[in-house]
Formats: sequence, C-alpha cells, structure tokens
Amino acid sequence: MHRFAAALAGLCLAAAGTTAVVAAVPAAAAPACSVGYRVNQWQTGFTAEITVTNGATALSSWTLTWHYAGSQSVTSAWNATVRQDGTAVTAESLPYNASLPAGGSVSFGLQGTSPGPDPTDFALNGVACGDTTPPVTTTPVTPTTTTSTPPPAGCADAAICDDFEQQTGSAPSGRWTVGAANCQGTGTVGVDTAVAHSGTRSVKVAGGGGYCNHAFFGTSVSGSGVLYGRFWVRHTTALPAGHVTFMALRDTADGGRDLRAGGQNRALQWNRESDDATLPAQSPAGVAQSVPLPTGTWSCFEFQLDGAAGQLRTWLGSAAVPGLVVDGVPTPDVDQQWLARAWHPAVTDLRLGWESYGGDADTLWFDDVAVGSARIGC
Repeated sequence: MHRFAAALAGLCLAAAGTTAVVAAVPAAAAPACSVGYRVNQWQTGFTAEITVTNGATALSSWTLTWHYAGSQSVTSAWNATVRQDGTAVTAESLPYNASLPAGGSVSFGLQGTSPGPDPTDFALNGVACGDTTPPVTTTPVTPTTTTSTPPPAGCADAAICDDFEQQTGSAPSGRWTVGAANCQGTGTVGVDTAVAHSGTRSVKVAGGGGYCNHAFFGTSVSGSGVLYGRFWVRHTTALPAGHVTFMALRDTADGGRDLRAGGQNRALQWNRESDDATLPAQSPAGVAQSVPLPTGTWSCFEFQLDGAAGQLRTWLGSAAVPGLVVDGVPTPDVDQQWLARAWHPAVTDLRLGWESYGGDADTLWFDDVAVGSARIGC
C-alpha cells in the first residue's frame, strides 16, 4: 500500500500592461518531500519499501524520521542506517546515496516485527513532508532523478526478495555484508554482470581451497516461526568428497553456531557446526538418499526450517530431496545422528558463499534470493 505525505507546488502567474502593472502572484513553495511507503506484512512481521522524493532544495545528505502508531519494531534495514527509539524511527543516508538532488528520489527498505498502521508524520532533515519550509542545507547540483528497480517477480510474499539488479558497485551492498568470519584469505565476492539467472546481475563467489579462503555475503533474517528460503546457484566444480559449505545460517538456539548446507561425498548435505552432525548420515546408503549439485547450469535450491517442531526440508529444482529431511520420524542412514539431541533452530542471518575444510575450491554464482514465511518456489 502507498502513503504520500505531500502534493506538488502550485503554478505562479504574472501579468503586465501598458497603463497598469498587476503585481505577480507568489508561487506556493514546494513541499519538503513526499514519501511512498509500500508495506508487505504477515501475522508476526513486515517489510517496508520506502521511497523519498525530495522537494526544491538539493541535499548533500538526508535523514528521514517518522513515528509508528502501533508496536512495530525494526529489526534490519538496507540502503540506509535505521535506528528506533520507542516509536520514533530515524533513517540516515549512506555514503553512496547521500546526495539527493532537487526533485530526486531515493529508496531504502526495512524489516520488522509486529505489523501495524502505516506512519504518516514523515520529516526530511527536520522539516515535515508537506511543510513548505525548505529542508536544512545544501549543495546545489544538477537535478536528476534516482529511480529504483521494481521488485523481482516470482517471490510471492517473501520478506526478502533480491535479484541484485539494484547493485551498482563491485561488491554487494545495502542489505548485504561481505566477509569471512574467522580468517581472511583468497576468497572473493563481487557483483557479476556477465552471468545471471535473471536480469543482468548476480553475485559471484570465487572460493579457494582451505579454511581461510572462504568468503560469504549475508543479510539478517527473522529467526521466529517457520522460515522458507530460495535461491538460484550455479557453480563450476562438482561437489567434492571432502566437506564444503555454500550456505550458512547462524543459530542462536545452538550457541550462535552455524547451520550449514553444502556437500560431502559428492552429494548435498546439511551440517550442524556445534556437534558436526550431518544430514544425511555419511554412509553409502545415506549418501544415496541425497543428490549432487549440477555444474555449469542454474539450480534452484529451496529449504524450510520449522524451529518449534525441529523440522527441516529441502528441495532441488522443486523436487524434494529425501536425504535432506528432518520430520521427527527417525529414518535409518539419514537422520539418526541429527536426532541424537533436541534441535529447535532460531536463525538470525543467511550467508551464501564458499567454505572448504580441505583443499577444494569452487566458483559459484547466486541470484534471485528470497526468504519468507511461506514456500516461495522456483
């Protein structure tokens, strides 16, 4: 849904004659800004895409403020630094989107809990949107308009839906953070314009062999309730015999250790960092219940986590993988190790990339990443 806090300025007219002069009528001052607030919400949470259109005065940096009338609580944001104090929310520009020309627009997003009424009291640099007082300060620039790419299709009501088409730098930014958790080596992460599943951009991860050569890019996710994820992945080297990871989720219910998806014995597997449990069990019969990850083509990887029930499901190319299921019913050679202790995950982030615990390297591309509370599909 949309909320717009202001309208455009009126028209200024003047007239003059040979025997009398009619005084010019002053034009109405342009409002400080207008704001579009598009929200997608579910029972316990919401995301909002916020577009700020500046008024007549160019800005070298911007701060947008508002108040929530309900119990909304911001948990993460992208393309802006967002802070909340009680009901008051402040969003500040980042270095790459700080300049906001007269009439220009900028978009950012946020995720939160406890959806409620849309805010209406937006203010830009201390001036209420709709107020005709010029916003504070500025550096004149040639007016241009910054537009955001429409959300990618095929994400249903996902809380996170990113096809990387809005990435303009050499490395993913905004909601995404690039890093190697434990030691920095040769692994790299970058935005690639030569290979993509949809559009013209993807994220390329060049992962080296050895533990220190891992590299990931990640974003925060909600750890409560049932969580579904979907992404497309393409890679160059078949899954090796050794243990590797291409996705990790930090599990606060497991001491902050990672829940990892990757491969071993040339087939897909899940791995629990805290006790090194694998799914399926790494026996010939267990591995036979999994599948390899094809090379040189895009594959759709989906997963479901149900923390309350302690359940996990996995699909590759929309087909369920029987060896990558935890449903509470013990299955020989699949989940006996996994069910050796109680497991109720509560994950707080999603990281995609490459981690090798031996000498195995790979180059991967990721695209069309989505996370939500219902299955998204391929």
